[in-house]
Formats: sequence, structure tokens, C-alpha cells
Amino acid sequence: MFDSRHVRVFAEVVRTGSYTAAARNLGYTQPAISQQMKALERAVGTPLFTRVGRRLRLTEAGEVLSGHAEGILDAMSAAQEQMTAIARLRSGHVRVAAFPSASATLVPQTTARVMAEHPGIRIELLEAEPPDSLDMLVRGECDITLAFGYDETPAPPEELVEVPLLDDPLVVLLPAGHPLTEEGSVELRALAGERWIAGCRRCRGHFAQACRAVGFTPDIAFTTDDNLAVQSLVASGVGVALMPQMVLSFLRHPKVTGRPLTPMGRRRISAYTLPSHQRIPAARLMLGALRQTADARTAEVQAADVQAEDVQAAGVQAAGVQAADGQTTVERGAPESVGTESERPHVDAAGRALDL
Repeated sequence: MFDSRHVRVFAEVVRTGSYTAAARNLGYTQPAISQQMKALERAVGTPLFTRVGRRLRLTEAGEVLSGHAEGILDAMSAAQEQMTAIARLRSGHVRVAAFPSASATLVPQTTARVMAEHPGIRIELLEAEPPDSLDMLVRGECDITLAFGYDETPAPPEELVEVPLLDDPLVVLLPAGHPLTEEGSVELRALAGERWIAGCRRCRGHFAQACRAVGFTPDIAFTTDDNLAVQSLVASGVGVALMPQMVLSFLRHPKVTGRPLTPMGRRRISAYTLPSHQRIPAARLMLGALRQTADARTAEVQAADVQAEDVQAAGVQAAGVQAADGQTTVERGAPESVGTESERPHVDAAGRALDL
């Protein structure tokens, strides 16, 4: 393998016809040019020039290299330009593996954030559930993985770097008209007698363990990874289901009601990458943007929760005032008391007192 600097000097010697002219044009001394050409000849293993009097003549190997030198230099210049663009985030390519609800929420918002500032970045989305998505990262099939887990979920492969993003609460989905839709929140044990629709393998494992922790084994009537199918099954009365709040932010069946779960259940969402990928500018940019998107989403959810609590409190207060007003109206409409039954006089139709 030869040095690209030597190829550049070689091309200039060929163009000018002498070491002296090439040295003058490149800002080198003539001995420095001579030393670089000797180094290039050692690298290729054969002479590149012969001297005829005071003139240089290319050897057969020199003719071959001369024919490729311009292409080599152009290719190296293009490669340098592309690498500079990647380093300065004018271009770049990031492969992200994500589970469906993250693909519909975190990824679009993050992509918009990245492309607004760096329109040359290109993002490829690969849809996969954990732990398969984590294995894809280890195998080099993606650069970043978005995955979720629960308290009992096994730790990811130790060679991965975790970037925590957010906690996603679980809600119980009930069909319209279910008695528990009137409740502000639902205790898991109150659903012991229900049929259930369960989701992905990792979610089913957490769900079954949570049910056992409050004293029952769930009757799972249907399993599917399709969030829309889960909601349609609940709406049709097949059963009830647990679903992450994130899903309901972009997909909600009109005949399904979601209620917070007691005790509170949640899944932990994180981004994962390899240590070496953290040094790749586009991957580092994507990780930072995911963190910003997650923080903004958490703030929105917290603000919505506070607003819902305020609305609920206002409703309770209004109901109390209404009840108080109703009591006052009844009291004002009742006849004034004129004594006990034995003390009140008996009167006839004309209002005359009767002696009884």
C-alpha cells in the first residue's frame, strides 16, 4: 500500500516533467521530492522513472500508475469530503430498531427534530421487539435500538450502553359500559374474574407476574402483538387488556375506555447502542435527540395529569356546591314549623278551628 501524498507528488512530477518543477509548484525542496519518489518506488516494488540524459521517462509500471493517479486522487478527495460532511453532520446514516409504539411516537418526533437542524442526515427504521432488537444491535444490524423492559426483565447484553429515556405507565382497557369505567382508577385484583387479551411475549410475562402478585391467575382468552386488534377485541367484549399509555396517545378505539391501574404498573423505555457507536456523529446526534424528545413527552404527560387532577377536583367541588344548593332549596320550600302534631290546631275547610 502506498501513501496518497506520494501519489500526489508523483502526479505533479509526471505533469511538469521534472523533480525541480514539481518541487517549485508544491513548495518542497528538490531533494524532498526525490526522497518521496524513492519511497513510492519501494512501496510498489519497482522503478517508476528512468532518466534519459536530463529528462525523466516513465517505466511501464510508471505508465500504469500514471493512468490511475488522477482517479486515485479524485476518489480520495471525494472520500475526504464525504468523511468531513459526516463529521460535521452535513450527512450521515443511522439505523434505528424500535418497537411499534416507539416507531409511532418517539421516532417521528425525534426524526423531525434531527432533520430540522441537520437535513442531510438519513434515518432508517427497522421494526423489532425486544429482546430480538437488542440481538440485532449486537450483530451489527442496526446502530441504535429502542427497547422496553420491566423490573423483572433480564438485563441486556453487557456490551451495550443504555440511555434511559422515560417510564410509560400501563392502563387497563375496558369496553364501553363496563361498570369499572365509572372509577377514576382500577385495582388489578378487581379484574380477577375478567377474560383478558394479552400482548407481546415480554408484556405477557410481566402481566402474568403482576396478576399473581395480587392473588390470581389471569384467564387469557386471546393473544396478539397488534395494538389495534387488542383494542378492537376489547371493544367487542371479548375481554379486557393492559396497554401502555404511549399507545393510547396515537391509537384509541372510540368504544374503549382506559383507566389508570392500581398498583401503578409501568414499563421502562431506553435507547441502546454499542460503545464505539457513541463516537459516530450521526448516532451521537440521534441519541441526544431521543433524550430531548423523551424529556418533552414526560413533561407533557405530567402537565396533562395535573390538569386532569384539577378538573376532577373542580368537579367534586361543583358537585358539593350543587348538593348544598339543593338542600337549601328544600329547606326554603318547606312550610314553617308551627309546633308538634299535638300542638298544631285542627281546622276545617274554611279555616275555622275545630274543637276535638
